[in-house]
Amino acid sequence: MTKRIILFLGTMVLFSSIYAQTRVVYGKLTAYNKYPVQNIEVKSKKSKAMVKSDSLGMFSIVTMEKDKIVIKPRAFKSLIRKVDADTDTLFINLLFIDTKANRELAIGYGYISQQDLNFAVNHLEQENNEFCNFTNIFDLIQGRFPGVTVQRTGTGGAVYIRGRTSVNMSNEALYVVDGGPTLNIEYIHPCDIRSIDVLKDASASIYGTRGSNGVVIIETKRGND
Repeated sequence: MTKRIILFLGTMVLFSSIYAQTRVVYGKLTAYNKYPVQNIEVKSKKSKAMVKSDSLGMFSIVTMEKDKIVIKPRAFKSLIRKVDADTDTLFINLLFIDTKANRELAIGYGYISQQDLNFAVNHLEQENNEFCNFTNIFDLIQGRFPGVTVQRTGTGGAVYIRGRTSVNMSNEALYVVDGGPTLNIEYIHPCDIRSIDVLKDASASIYGTRGSNGVVIIETKRGND
């Protein structure tokens, strides 16, 4: 009888020790620091637990002491987050790798809605794009927006939203920097840019005939100072 009691107490101590080392960590996954990302696998390296983010990007996962949260989603950059003794909540902004194939993957796998993704990739924001990695604004814009082309001319360039269909008239887009129209944007350094918007079709009509070729709206960090 005594041996059974000792065995039972030993088992309880063991379970108590294991339970004391585990904890539930709550988190939220977003893209562009705004849009919830769902159906993403979130794994715990030590506890081997795996969950998926819900429609709001939320998740909860069992972790162990000094654990690591591992996220390796398709179309987004992989990341690892440490779980410290005081880690209760994780807010994780996933960096979207913007390519045509990844857009199809992100929408097809239900990670993010088509509406949210279309708006996000047409409105580049600093938190998702390392603007300072680009040497000039034209390299930054090139290939970033569907239907937008860039023609380089030496150190400068021109942005075309509706294509170059006219020989005698310029189809170059209208540039609006910090609320004011300008003819040249090559002087703007990528590191100074806060966001870029591309307007076309009906959304560009607010600029009248000047916006008939589409509008590139640039907001600089200095413009909000």
